[in-house]
Amino acid sequence: MRIVSLLPAATDIVADLGLAGDLVGRTHECDWPAEVIGPVPVVTGAEFAADTLTSREISDAVGGAAHSGSSLYTLDTEALADLAPDVILTQDLCDVCAVSYQGVSEAVRVRGGPGPRVLSLEPRTLDEVLDCLVTVGELLGVRDRAERRRAELRERLAHVARLTKGLPRPRVAAIEWLDPLWPAGHWVPEQIVTAGGQALLASPGEHTRPVTWEALRAARPDVALVLPCGFSPERTVREVDLLTSLPGWADLPAARAGQVWVLDGPAYFNRPGPRVVRGAEVLAHVLHGVRAGEPVTEREARRLGAP
Repeated sequence: MRIVSLLPAATDIVADLGLAGDLVGRTHECDWPAEVIGPVPVVTGAEFAADTLTSREISDAVGGAAHSGSSLYTLDTEALADLAPDVILTQDLCDVCAVSYQGVSEAVRVRGGPGPRVLSLEPRTLDEVLDCLVTVGELLGVRDRAERRRAELRERLAHVARLTKGLPRPRVAAIEWLDPLWPAGHWVPEQIVTAGGQALLASPGEHTRPVTWEALRAARPDVALVLPCGFSPERTVREVDLLTSLPGWADLPAARAGQVWVLDGPAYFNRPGPRVVRGAEVLAHVLHGVRAGEPVTEREARRLGAP
């Protein structure tokens, strides 16, 4: 089967199901696993050079606080047609962060003919993220494998919850964008709760909006997680002074306690793929020093200001 993934999380899912070899097209942001980066053609591009812009400039370019303007993605419809996919995986959760289902469907319709199957993934909760494995697996003919994998991932989440049960539950603010300040919603609050924390500023499944600095300061988090959408940990560190220079930042309980952490957002928190389970394991380490799964690396979680 010839698969085009127009969503990094969908690429994660395809690879997790052992079907990376069936990928014939991907986005320019599909960076995992490593074996898809070189051989699999790219069929999207960036609307503008986000690497050269600040967080505020990126936000303004895509429509500001409403998140209803331009997409960061453009679709090469000619390249897509040349690849002749049987299946296209896309999303309808965020028009900014990936090619939308509507855009893909229109591109397929214009080409005419029977065309490929287009599947839109739009999970908002941890359960829905894991259910996407089965949805994709059924379409790709590996439902049994997908159900086994979902069960394994659910057990890992349950293991994290067991390890942190009964421990003190720190108040946790997860920040998904730096300027404006944007709390992480959707599945991230559940990752925090699973790892033994109390999620602030967002509820499970919630599509959030920007908050004021006063709202974050009033929440008085014991732990602050900095995981901007699409930013590598290295870039996050370069821009983190957007937070630390705010008036009164040093007085936050998290800052006073040295509990401000830079996390790998794209790998484990921003994208609704199987690796969100690893994100919960990382948080168990961050919040409680508990090891769940493999040891946590510095790239996965680094304490701000630590040597």
